[in-house]
Amino acid sequence: MQTMLTTTPIIDILEQQRQFFATGKTKDVNFRKEQLKNLKQAIINNKEAILQALKSDLNKPELEGYYELAVIQDIKYALKNLNAWVKPKKVTITPEQFPGTARIYPEPLGVVLIIGPWNYPFSLMISPLIGAIAAGNCSLLKPSEIAPSTSQVVAKIIHETFLPNYITVMEGGVEVSKQLLAEKFDHIFFTGGTKIGKIVMEAAAKHLTPVTLELGGKSPCIVDADVKIKAAAKRITWGKFLNAGQTCIAPDYLLVNKQVKQELVAAIKECIQEYYGDEPANSPDYGRIVSSKQFDRLTGLLQDGTIITGGKTNPTERYIAPTLIENVSLDAPIMQEEIFGPILPVLEYEKIEEAIAFINNRPKPLALYLFSKDKAQQNFIIQNTASGGVCINDTVMQVGVTELPFGGVGESGIGSYHGKASFDTFSHSKSVLQKTLLFDLFSLRYPPYKGKLETIKRLFGS
Repeated sequence: MQTMLTTTPIIDILEQQRQFFATGKTKDVNFRKEQLKNLKQAIINNKEAILQALKSDLNKPELEGYYELAVIQDIKYALKNLNAWVKPKKVTITPEQFPGTARIYPEPLGVVLIIGPWNYPFSLMISPLIGAIAAGNCSLLKPSEIAPSTSQVVAKIIHETFLPNYITVMEGGVEVSKQLLAEKFDHIFFTGGTKIGKIVMEAAAKHLTPVTLELGGKSPCIVDADVKIKAAAKRITWGKFLNAGQTCIAPDYLLVNKQVKQELVAAIKECIQEYYGDEPANSPDYGRIVSSKQFDRLTGLLQDGTIITGGKTNPTERYIAPTLIENVSLDAPIMQEEIFGPILPVLEYEKIEEAIAFINNRPKPLALYLFSKDKAQQNFIIQNTASGGVCINDTVMQVGVTELPFGGVGESGIGSYHGKASFDTFSHSKSVLQKTLLFDLFSLRYPPYKGKLETIKRLFGS
């Protein structure tokens, strides 16, 4: 459709987008729908290139690559529901406002910046964009340079599908990010680590720019003694070692009832063998670490305890075997930072209150997992812990429920998205009260106030 060079000055791109937004064209619901349809078709047309890029960057198996292509379903959901989302919502007014009506009007924010991560470099770039388009914004995208092949594919798709004064991509490294963050946007949506999230928020504060921060943290996985061990092991193993552990909501560590620890460990070892064979390095279904920097960080964490199984590494391939580790010090780096790799510490507890206290004494995680058949215990943990989300008797699958808002709390993030939550994130809810000049039923408000106080007290119930 057009060829936009990323050498175009950022300030010029922003000015072009502000001018286009000012035309009001993006507020047209039919325009938004057309752009969503264009995006969907572009993804379909570039499906093989997307899968190849994910393979190149992360050695993603084709099946795991299709998880990222699930953004097509997000587009379909937005198209189905957009008419309802944009409709002003009428709210109840109190008697003193009669005659009048009150409504909430969702309106687009303007020009937004979306900064994507490297672990799911396609879907976590496109998913928030769907919300930005649905809400009627112009967007500037910054893919992660750590996943360069996917960054190039994203840039190609966007540049061929949209005009740069509406949606465009700026590729590059840290310097490009710094330049972008120095500018004023109407919203910044960032997915990544907590450390960079703080930098984004600090930069945004200089312009009072609102932010959505999709971060991470150490998501615990509690395993009670009453569960079917094999079933729990299958789901934990899948959720942890999917994408070689590079998933923000992967179980970060296990808190296992002491009675079933050994049985669970044995079952997870069996699942690793079942999923990836005797030598996962040769499995077509197991990914690789995204960069040498991340590889070196993770191999350093292997020194923080006793390896139960796994532990093999190959720096040339950036391969780290699926690994279970125990006897870890709570002060060691492996228990202080998000692992974000295929290493799973195994801790034990005797009473569930110990597990809850352990979790609550640490920053609030993005996800909390519980394997238990006890409904009362499930509710107890939901009510007595804080986390971005909870998944009971499974792992990672909560992200697939479109109508569940996805986001963190505290150090694991600010704000949420997915489904209507994405539309809401990129919209301002404008409150509108409409009155008539024909009647004035609330004349008590006007001075002089003499003789009116008792009536006001009765009216407001005081």
